[in-house]
Amino acid sequence: MTHIKKTKANLKKYQIAVINQMLKLATTGFGLVAALAWNELIKTFINDYIKTKISVGSGVISLLIYAVIITILAVGITLQLSKLAERVKNG
Repeated sequence: MTHIKKTKANLKKYQIAVINQMLKLATTGFGLVAALAWNELIKTFINDYIKTKISVGSGVISLLIYAVIITILAVGITLQLSKLAERVKNG
């Protein structure tokens, strides 16, 4: 009887591990899609509004502006998520 309980417990443990892994993969996949959408929006914004106003060296300046925007977004979002995780952890 204990052998059956151990087998059921192991099965449940593996089911939970598979579900957790699937959740991580789905979250990562949707995160990638969202990042690509934001990437496209920012690039289109720069091409439509920045490059049209700056003619000399607009390629380098546009890339600089793009890098700065992405960096600010990445740092800001990471900080906010870290604060949220800390609040949830501390209750």
